[in-house]
Parts: sequence; C-alpha cells; structure tokens
Amino acid sequence: MDRQALNQKATLSLHEAAQFLTTGLVSTHDAEVMLARAIEHNELRANVKRWATEQWEGKQLPGNINRLETFIERADLDAWLKSNAAA
Repeated sequence: MDRQALNQKATLSLHEAAQFLTTGLVSTHDAEVMLARAIEHNELRANVKRWATEQWEGKQLPGNINRLETFIERADLDAWLKSNAAA
C-alpha cells in the first residue's frame, strides 16, 4: 500500500505504521521494533495481539507482538510521533 493510501486510514497495523518511520537509515523492521518498544512501555496505545512462540512469523518483536494483527489508531501514532519529535 502506498503512503497516500496509508495517510487516509484511521487504523493501521503495526507494520503499516512502521512504514511512516522507514527512511534510508531506518528499515521497516527497525521501525517495527521501535513501535513495539513504545507499546510495551505504554508510550503508544495499540490493540495488541501477541504470537505464541510456536506460531512465530518472521523476525521477532519485543513482547512477541504480532506486527500484522496489532493495530494503532492513526491519531495515537501521530501524537506519539509528535511527542518524539519534541524530545
């Protein structure tokens, strides 16, 4: 999904949200880890789904968070991004 389509969504998967943080220096997986840590530290609200160890898909994220079935409201992501830009 392109960035314009993502901009129009009110709710994003953790993977989709990570695509907003991806740059030449930050990979999608690195951004997913950053978001997962923020979720784990209660800095970013999300509807979290976790993997059981035997179900794992791809590279692991902190807290066994499922990157495709954990959802973040766009407003919460924007607020988190704004608070991190000020830090």
